[in-house]
Amino acid sequence: MNIKRLIMITFLFACYGAGMAGSNKIDRKALVMRHNVTQTHIDKFSPLSVGNGRFCYTADVTGMQTFPELYREGIPLSTMSEWGWHRFPNTENYQLSDVFKYVDAYGKKVPYPIGSSPGHEYLRANPHQTGLALIGLQKTEGKTLSERELSESCQQLNVWEGTLESRFKLSGSPVEVTTLCHPDKDELAYRLKSPLFSEKRLGVRICFPFPSVAFGKEPAVWDIEDGHRSWIVRSGDNDWLIKHQTDDFVYYCRIRTSVKAALRETSCHNYFLELLSGKDEFTLLVDFSTDENTLNTSDDYASAVRANGQAWETFWMSGGAVDLSGSKDRRWKELERRIVLSQYLTAIQSRQQYPPQETGLTCNSWYGKFHLEMHWWHSVHFALWNRSDYLSNTLGWYDEIFEVAKSYAATQGYKGVRWPKMIGPDGMEAPSGVGPLLVWQQPHPIFYAELLYRENPTQETLNRFGDLIDATAEFMFDYAHWDASRKCYVLGPPIISAREGNNGTFRENINPAFELAYWSWGLKKANDWRERMGRKRNAGWDRMADQMAPWPIVNGVYVEAESVLEKDGGHPTQLAAYGFLPASAYLDKVVMHKTLRHVLDNWDWAETWGWDFPLIAMTAIRLNEPEWALEALLKNVQKNTYLPNGHNFQNEGLPLYLPGNGGLLTVVAMMCAGWDGCLEENPGFPKNGQWSVKWEGLKPAF
Repeated sequence: MNIKRLIMITFLFACYGAGMAGSNKIDRKALVMRHNVTQTHIDKFSPLSVGNGRFCYTADVTGMQTFPELYREGIPLSTMSEWGWHRFPNTENYQLSDVFKYVDAYGKKVPYPIGSSPGHEYLRANPHQTGLALIGLQKTEGKTLSERELSESCQQLNVWEGTLESRFKLSGSPVEVTTLCHPDKDELAYRLKSPLFSEKRLGVRICFPFPSVAFGKEPAVWDIEDGHRSWIVRSGDNDWLIKHQTDDFVYYCRIRTSVKAALRETSCHNYFLELLSGKDEFTLLVDFSTDENTLNTSDDYASAVRANGQAWETFWMSGGAVDLSGSKDRRWKELERRIVLSQYLTAIQSRQQYPPQETGLTCNSWYGKFHLEMHWWHSVHFALWNRSDYLSNTLGWYDEIFEVAKSYAATQGYKGVRWPKMIGPDGMEAPSGVGPLLVWQQPHPIFYAELLYRENPTQETLNRFGDLIDATAEFMFDYAHWDASRKCYVLGPPIISAREGNNGTFRENINPAFELAYWSWGLKKANDWRERMGRKRNAGWDRMADQMAPWPIVNGVYVEAESVLEKDGGHPTQLAAYGFLPASAYLDKVVMHKTLRHVLDNWDWAETWGWDFPLIAMTAIRLNEPEWALEALLKNVQKNTYLPNGHNFQNEGLPLYLPGNGGLLTVVAMMCAGWDGCLEENPGFPKNGQWSVKWEGLKPAF
């Protein structure tokens, strides 16, 4: 090859990888800080949060949790940690088998936990995530503050630094509060300043709750005194340790001030911190842990500030970045705002050891349990934004529940491991009329492992995931059924597709389009892993992948599944067969193009959910329709609302939805960096002169 040509090709690929559209380096700090969030009043749906990915604190306009009652109908104020799981005693010895119903699957009676026997509610609600302490301002005389006493509020979330700066007046006196979270510990650090402290008119209230077992947003109950204990186990002039216990769930809370103060119990589970120093300003550290010994540190507020600042600068400088500020299209700023705040929100609560629940560590949804099919939407973006460690951290948990998943499959008469749907850390499937019949979460671990192998193609990666992938594919192969009359493999019945709108007909449902595509992709990829490990390809897996049933078509467009012809609404999962996944031999692009247009023109948007809009955009950009992708991403409908704090609002019962944020970041990476085999620059943006797209550190999708 001509050397000049080789140099030019090398240059072009380097530019492509760095974001060719405007080769100047992005000013990342300016990019992030132009989307700092400012509030001047109480907005019950937009409280602001600080966190480290495993621990999160949601504050009101005072920078603390002073007015929790004003937020309960919106996004409740809470303090939550990844380890904050409680289980009420199983006094009746309920077992999953108590809620089994046997469903016919080609002559085999398969037990599914879909029954409504007495153990249903207990098994569904336990374990559950619970809130920790509520920490807010309170009058010295023990009376709670009233909203009427609050004035001149001005609060800003500094997204670059992960800090809250709150300024306001209480009964005419100025108050300043700085709030942040330590990056390596479950520690909150505050700096508080007001003459009300030296005048002994204002202090800090710390309350410990009872776990909530209700199906709702609030993870804690604040008006129950019995059934749990709180007591001071160590006391000093500026250092106290409180122990809280509910059943077997025990944790400690250490409280430290920079000045002399007094901590006293004002009522059961309620404590009041009052300054004795006569000073207007002090710092406060509040740490939480299940291990008392981890709280015996001597760090201070200044060290927490330094650690927090360094951690956030590393986060913003090391991952991907997208700058749209040079664009003429007026939609650029809202799209960029959603991108930046989605990075922040997933960073403060989705970097856990477990797949996060759909509301992360902000509040509860579905009793705080996480949904394995949603793990994709929560975490795949981390790999595409050059933050693969955060995806990798959650995958060790699959090893922990491997035997549970294997036992679940065996109970149903299948080989391999069957990954459940709605679960807690123990990996036990929750009873439901829908969840146990879903299967689209099954190939997910293969997808995650492939992302990590692409970044680190070593024997270590192969050894880490090889057996997990084998067992996952083994169930997939055993679950599908060979239809001799049609000469193809079918999925279901029984089955409920990813759309979930077909749950009432699970005994007749068959061949959902997306699941058919995912089965083929997953089995082929599992065999690729066998080859990489020096093993022989499983001929049965390849045969099944090549002979899955064709994707169902009605009136010239792909539909959700065979035999399920409901109204146009819910998740448009037929689009996931080409969007979520790359092209396959089953794909007819002309039909998929008509399907995409049909969805955009006819869908019932009230029935969609937050991840549907990124899903539509994924398919649109693969079909070379970037304007349609933007139409979907910025569609002005309720489920696609992004609140001032960046959260994806669904409805009052589900006021935030992190799969929407994660899905947005995934498709934006594809819009910029493309996917394997795509050589177009910024394929997700129209080439009409209205978009100037600069990006760094993003990686292509499959």
